Amino acid sequence: MMELVGCCCSCRKDVYCLDGFLNGVHRDKKEIYCFECFEKLENEKENPQS
Repeated sequence: MMELVGCCCSCRKDVYCLDGFLNGVHRDKKEIYCFECFEKLENEKENPQS
């Protein structure tokens, strides 16, 4: 089963729930990110100058 949950806050790509698992990351501020954008966001936090 595939259900649309929302759009990525960064790239606006559709994020789905696939068989009960979110195909992305949900943040505290009700933000949803696709895995690619979330990884970029986390890398920027770890290495702000790169």
